[in-house]
Amino acid sequence: MHALSIPTWIIHISSVIEWIAAIWLIWIYSEVSQNRAWRALSFAMLPALVSAMCACTWHYFDNSLALEWLVTLQAAMTLAGNFTLCAAGWWIWRSARSTLEN
Repeated sequence: MHALSIPTWIIHISSVIEWIAAIWLIWIYSEVSQNRAWRALSFAMLPALVSAMCACTWHYFDNSLALEWLVTLQAAMTLAGNFTLCAAGWWIWRSARSTLEN
């Protein structure tokens, strides 16, 4: 756990907590607005959350070479998350556009 300073740990952990809160709030918004596209966004955020958790786990164990596979998993989840977030954004845009046209 010596790989990062205390302030850096605070940033890492608070970022993960904020991301979880954002997923939850977006889910609530999808229920209130009755717009399933927003629910898709909350699911689309999960790969990025996994990516962040991989980074925190790897740093927690002092960047152990035995856990270097977490770096690869983090990169893969970041890539997947970028695609899922793009798709969710497109779905929200399409949903808003169809609402305006009706």
